[in-house]
Amino acid sequence: MIHSSSKKGEYFILRVGPAMKMDVGRGIARIDPIIAQKMGITSGDVVEIVGKKRTFAICWGAHPEDAGKGLIRIDGQIRQNAGVGMDDKVKVRKVSSRYAKSVVLAPTEPLRIQGVEEYLKNRLKHRAVAKGDLIPVNFITGKTVNFVVTSFQPLAEAVIINEDTNVKVSAKVYAESKTIPYVTYDDIGGLDNAIQKIREMVELPLKHPELFERLGVEAPKGVLLHGPPGCGKTLLAKAVANETNVHFISISGPEIMSKYYGESEQRLRRLFEEAEENAPSIIFIDELDSIAPKRGEVTGEVEKRVVAQLLALMDGLQSRGKVVVIGATNRV
Repeated sequence: MIHSSSKKGEYFILRVGPAMKMDVGRGIARIDPIIAQKMGITSGDVVEIVGKKRTFAICWGAHPEDAGKGLIRIDGQIRQNAGVGMDDKVKVRKVSSRYAKSVVLAPTEPLRIQGVEEYLKNRLKHRAVAKGDLIPVNFITGKTVNFVVTSFQPLAEAVIINEDTNVKVSAKVYAESKTIPYVTYDDIGGLDNAIQKIREMVELPLKHPELFERLGVEAPKGVLLHGPPGCGKTLLAKAVANETNVHFISISGPEIMSKYYGESEQRLRRLFEEAEENAPSIIFIDELDSIAPKRGEVTGEVEKRVVAQLLALMDGLQSRGKVVVIGATNRV
């Protein structure tokens, strides 16, 4: 596999693959065993993973079937911290690490639960962390709170949390710019086929529009998700936005409708303007059937104008693959 040298050590270029289900949320990386041998990695070693950002993970035994594939299997949390998505290339190298004496975590929202330090330490024990890492933690109440690693001792590139680490929670809330709920493909079960299809239709055009330019074909401008309530349509759209790290606009169909003449169409135009200004973007319209029912079911003039405006806006998207509309409905 391709590798390059740096002053700090030798980097290997690996392709990001999905984590095994049992590894999700544990800060584990599994590397092609042939590459792991070349890197001198054994179970328990810490590796640096560099994409758009930098993070660290603890290596565990590789899967024999991955031999020769040049893969590093990491979960959505590690992908987020490294700033990469599935099938992206990352630089990986073995690094030395130290056990943390203390770690300070800042919540991204006000914490209403007190005395969580011991709980956090138990949840994060035996994990490698770096400054700036975002870590979602599920509490027994069912609520998930994101924490950001703001500092630790001793000074090192990465530290490992163990039973002797003093975990502190900052009283100050960390100002996180990302407003999309922290959801990745790992959080969605039973929708592997749907995930594969939506990755091909949405993720590929957003991340690699040059492929469509080279082939001279139009990238899909819209995808319709349909299924009964609670089957995972909204969750899937949020996961795509997180995995692709693009601007995400979410709105429910009824929110677009207005009793005032022309205001519904204006709201739609503003959505598309915001999306194009912040491209690449995803516009997610839930309950799409409330504003765009079947042609034979359209009775009012407002619905007709809104449908016409939506179609005109989608047809008028100039940037190939830069703006994708995802609609969700309970009926087709």
